[in-house]
Amino acid sequence: MDLINIANIKVSPNIYKLINEKIIPGTNVTKEKFWNEFSSIIEDLSKKNETLLKERDEIQETIDNWHLDNKNRSFDIVEYKKFLEEINYLIKKCPDFKINTKNIDKEISMIAGPQLVVPVDNARFAINAANARWWSLYDSLYGTDAIPEEYGATKTTAYNIHRGSKVVSFSNIFLDNIFSLENSSYSSVSSFQIDKTDNKYNLIAILTDNTKTQLTDPSKFVGYTKKADGELTSILLKNNGLHIEIQLNREDSIGKLHSAGIKDILIESAITAIQDFEDSVSAVDEEDKISAYTNWTDLMKGTITSTFTKDGSELVRTLNPDKIFISQENENDTYIISGRSLILARNVGIHMYTDIILTKENEKTPEGFLDIMVTALASMHDLNGNSKYSNSPNKSIYIVKPKMHGPKEVAATVELFSRVEKALNLNNNTIKIGIMDEERRTSVNLQQCIYEAKDRIIFINTGFLDRTGDEIHTSMKAGAFLPKSEIKNQPWIQAYEDQNVDIAIKSGFIGKAQIGKGMWAMPDEMKEMLNNKIGHPKSGASTAWVPSPTAAALHALHYHYVNVKDIQDQLLNREPSDILNLLTPPLMSEKLLEESQIQKELENNAQSILGYVSRWIGQGIGCSKVLDIDNVALMEDRATLRISSQHIANWILHDITNKEDVISIFKRMAKIVDIQNKDDVNYTKMSDNYEKSIEFQAALELVFNGVDTPNGYTEDILHSYRRKSKNP
Repeated sequence: MDLINIANIKVSPNIYKLINEKIIPGTNVTKEKFWNEFSSIIEDLSKKNETLLKERDEIQETIDNWHLDNKNRSFDIVEYKKFLEEINYLIKKCPDFKINTKNIDKEISMIAGPQLVVPVDNARFAINAANARWWSLYDSLYGTDAIPEEYGATKTTAYNIHRGSKVVSFSNIFLDNIFSLENSSYSSVSSFQIDKTDNKYNLIAILTDNTKTQLTDPSKFVGYTKKADGELTSILLKNNGLHIEIQLNREDSIGKLHSAGIKDILIESAITAIQDFEDSVSAVDEEDKISAYTNWTDLMKGTITSTFTKDGSELVRTLNPDKIFISQENENDTYIISGRSLILARNVGIHMYTDIILTKENEKTPEGFLDIMVTALASMHDLNGNSKYSNSPNKSIYIVKPKMHGPKEVAATVELFSRVEKALNLNNNTIKIGIMDEERRTSVNLQQCIYEAKDRIIFINTGFLDRTGDEIHTSMKAGAFLPKSEIKNQPWIQAYEDQNVDIAIKSGFIGKAQIGKGMWAMPDEMKEMLNNKIGHPKSGASTAWVPSPTAAALHALHYHYVNVKDIQDQLLNREPSDILNLLTPPLMSEKLLEESQIQKELENNAQSILGYVSRWIGQGIGCSKVLDIDNVALMEDRATLRISSQHIANWILHDITNKEDVISIFKRMAKIVDIQNKDDVNYTKMSDNYEKSIEFQAALELVFNGVDTPNGYTEDILHSYRRKSKNP
């Protein structure tokens, strides 16, 4: 393929065409300026990127050597901390400060609620995520294990009235708790009406005994819709900044079963959605990146569509329009709420390089440079009002940046964003940054990292899996790590989670920026999620990740029960976490594991790796539900792969197991994974020929090269094997 020479770079022709013909028109940026500025950015900043990556390697080597030099001594956390300070792994504290980010949309600054994360290369998923701002509570309860299937309440093809009654009962209890009626329950309501008294419009509930009542807190009623004859069709309520819409229709098959004609309750669910270019996608070449960039551009233009077949009919999915209600304050005024989640993009990390853009010396360039140039350029359609629907009314671009190691890398990313703003004629700090607190050197220097981005930061969050993967790799030579289930019960993880909230609050995030928590990884276990994920808002986090619109709707209930702002105010003066807990690696003690424990841990890890890698390499699926060894579906991406491969690599290094046993276990687990995927017509079996199975060999290389792979990242190996799979 002949590359196009422009300025001092060489560009793949199809990406050149996409940018010039689809993305640039309407942005007020000329083709010449875009490519010349991009070339300058690559020329000016690539060396700094290389230097930062080299510094990572040098620091890791220094830490490895310290552990080797002290391997015959008991681990001394005080000495270890002193050593990390001497090598500038631990950086001196910065002065106290408050973030100064401007023009943040309320979905990020003011509203606490779920955050959905989806691969941007799948148009249907991307649209679903954007439309998950509003989701059916009835459907989310009826179709999941949130409602038990006992006593005749089974999920059947035809509507099961017994199950439906349990859904209604659950919903009535929620309404009674959050939008309570004076001396009554929603189960006793026969109808609703709007009453005008003293120029105020109030919601009145007429009960089955013909008495009337109203909301305990009338201010929670904010809007409604009605037919021309005045019959109410919906009621809009608001609590803790979140809305719900009670939909009314006595003619509906569900509505006629409710005394008040309630046919559904729509929950304001995924307040924000991250369209992911990173861990949940398999984008290894120009073709893949074009697919991702096209979807992002169409999201920013509001024109994205997805065509699919359901029950024999072809359907076209598009973005939802805004929701318009009659205002409670005045029947001549409207109350408008976005019909879509506020969209953010997660670009790739600084360690990723691409051959889509080459230097004049034919060297690969940082893929993150390309990501930010293209995502920001495409976002200008939203900023310039070219979009069918507005994403950011406050004219900001939201970019989440993953896998940064410490303040220097944050500062370099801020410099990159500033250069991109200049290249695209954007105002300073238009491009906002979300910092993933998922690497150890960022965690232990979190306040300094935030300080470097204080004028554009809108988000930090914890990510247990990547953070654990980096924990293992950083301390790889220190000793054997505990089994994965025990790692998350060690003091370091609570210190990590608490510190993230404490530092964000201290840095002025309340009312300005998101404090986030990690993903619920079991998309089919909604009952368990309802029982446990309420811990995230209770921790002071204003958002937490969910894997589906259904999970977003159910998790949104937690933010009605918990007022996050009140929690954050209570945490303002909490005693900070002990840095020594954060620095203590979760190593095994002298107590040896039983052989059965070792086997079980290795089998779980191997099965997880193979279940994910087989689809990543063979089908280009970057995120999906993968059955674990017990056939429980887990939402997996590269973060889960990183921890599993690093864990086995660590156990091989410290003689808990050996290469031969690992290969044997992988072969046994490959047979299980093959059986689990037997109904997938696009799946390629691994156990037919292990030596020739490209998926199986990739999985082994991830483990056996895990010690020497920079930071334990999986991308280089995955990309190499996926390219072989696409071009045998």
